Amino acid sequence: MEFIINKNTLQKELGYFQGIVDRKSTIPALSNILIESVGENTLRITGTDLDITIRCEAEAEIKQPGTLCIQARKLFDVARLLPDAPVHFRNEGSDWTTLKCERSTFKIAGISKDNFPEIPTFHSTPVKFASDTLKTFIDHTIFAITLEESRYTLSGAKFMLGDTTARMVTTDGHRLAFIERTNVGQFDSAVDVLIPRKTLAELIKLLSGFEGDIGFGADENHVYFEIGQHLLTSRTLAGQFPNYDMVLPKNNDKSAQFDTNSLNQAMRRVALMADDRSRAVKLHLAQNNLQISAQTAEEGEANESISTEYTGDEIEVGFNVQYLQDFLNVIDKDDTVLEFKDANSQALLRPATSNEYTYKYVVMPMRL
Repeated sequence: MEFIINKNTLQKELGYFQGIVDRKSTIPALSNILIESVGENTLRITGTDLDITIRCEAEAEIKQPGTLCIQARKLFDVARLLPDAPVHFRNEGSDWTTLKCERSTFKIAGISKDNFPEIPTFHSTPVKFASDTLKTFIDHTIFAITLEESRYTLSGAKFMLGDTTARMVTTDGHRLAFIERTNVGQFDSAVDVLIPRKTLAELIKLLSGFEGDIGFGADENHVYFEIGQHLLTSRTLAGQFPNYDMVLPKNNDKSAQFDTNSLNQAMRRVALMADDRSRAVKLHLAQNNLQISAQTAEEGEANESISTEYTGDEIEVGFNVQYLQDFLNVIDKDDTVLEFKDANSQALLRPATSNEYTYKYVVMPMRL
């Protein structure tokens, strides 16, 4: 096989595979990508970790059609440091590929194409919706997914489509993020799948800078995304996701409204003195005022107050400050509302005004 490809194109496309290939994998083939010629001027690049498969197409000058497998990480490291010039690849059918770029020449080891793992067949993506919808969904929920491997069914996002509505829910047992958008499109059949956290992280990379509609499809064990010239296939998680509707508070009769930016900045400053393990901050709500404080015996304490629209009884409640900051960092609205019942029940945070999205964030309080 022999082809010439633009250095920047090569580097950009290789970047999408770095999150799924593993140079230390016990299966050597998984540290390689498969490069195929699929037309006079088109390369197809495929990488997989057996759970996630990414396939993309890139423009290139094909001198000799064929197929090669090459180390993905090493090739990416080389591509980043090459001069901005065309890169010439040549493989004589062996496990070694030679590439040249101006005065630089490299010879990189690979594997036989016969050893590259069989990848899932990419099914159709009959559902179409705006890419910014999916990006907004992921940005507003991914941080609430658990990092504990033992909590398997919580290690992804519940993604649902029905009628004209799309919805995504995540939780780690201490907090829950819920986002919904109506009038997304007309869906012929309902979809209810659990998408792994790692898949969502890879989707964010593919969605960066992309505008337009994406394609989506699902079967019993996989989900399929088509984002321009990039295709992503992922296994879904099996198991029962918690009944999130039971978690969303129904009887929170008290509420306070804050300027989002003021609250976020105050949280960031006070968090500097929060305990490294508990990350606890204390919120003391009084009429039209919120007092935020944190302290550690070894380092000191911090206190800050901000104005708020609140006229109820005084209340003191503790939260993990990181949980609050995760919410505040993704809100693009001027005001935030905190709804609660008492110091021991789950609180709900939401934007004060809604647009096409409905966003709710539930946080369990901490004992002070």
